[in-house]
Amino acid sequence: MAMVVILYPVSDEEPRLQRAALEKLARLGITSVALLRDTSLAGLVLEGWAFDPRDAPQAVSAVAGPREDVQTLVPLAQMAVSAAPSREVSSET
Repeated sequence: MAMVVILYPVSDEEPRLQRAALEKLARLGITSVALLRDTSLAGLVLEGWAFDPRDAPQAVSAVAGPREDVQTLVPLAQMAVSAAPSREVSSET
């Protein structure tokens, strides 16, 4: 599964997750979207089995309009973690 994180400065206009934008994201192979924001920076986390990270600018355009001030981050590592016991537990009482 491909994943990218896209960062861009916050503008006065809110990002749009309207039907047309979501349809465009789906056509790009994106199946999961997270929208993040603080007071100065906004971000999109995009994932999809058929998503090509080189299409990230098109995805940003669908959600935030055309932008040139975008930074794209790609994963260096991705893993699952679980809460497994770190040592054996004795059943002696």
